[in-house]
Order: sequence, then C-alpha cells, then structure tokens
Amino acid sequence: MMLEPSIDSLQKQIRSKYTLVALSARRARELKQGSEPLVEKTKSPQSVGIALQEIEEGHLSYSYADKVHTRTEKD
Repeated sequence: MMLEPSIDSLQKQIRSKYTLVALSARRARELKQGSEPLVEKTKSPQSVGIALQEIEEGHLSYSYADKVHTRTEKD
C-alpha cells in the first residue's frame, strides 16, 4: 500500500523530517478545530492527510527564528 503524499515529495518542500512532522501536526490540529483547508479538493478525509497535501502543494511553509525567546524575555 502506497501512502500519498510520499515522504520524498514532501521533503522537496521541507527537508527536515522533524520540521515536517511538527508543521503537519500543528496544521492538523488547526483543521480539527475548524480551520478551512487551504486546498480546493482534498484527497484525504483525515486532518493529517489534508495538512500533508497542503505542504506538498506549497500552501504551508515555515521559517526559522533568528532569536529564540523564552517566557521571561520581553522585546
């Protein structure tokens, strides 16, 4: 059984597997809480599948922060 999207196609968008898991989990949680999908036609009924499809199609991205803030820091 082949799962879609494949890990290879997802890693063209996001190279780090850890970042891929964290981003897709966060987005899946948003979808479960009522956010609308960023794709017109979803391939999966599951929120994680929809999140992975959004990543594959380039609707989700991320950026690294230059500085990590702790709870006690204020700008």
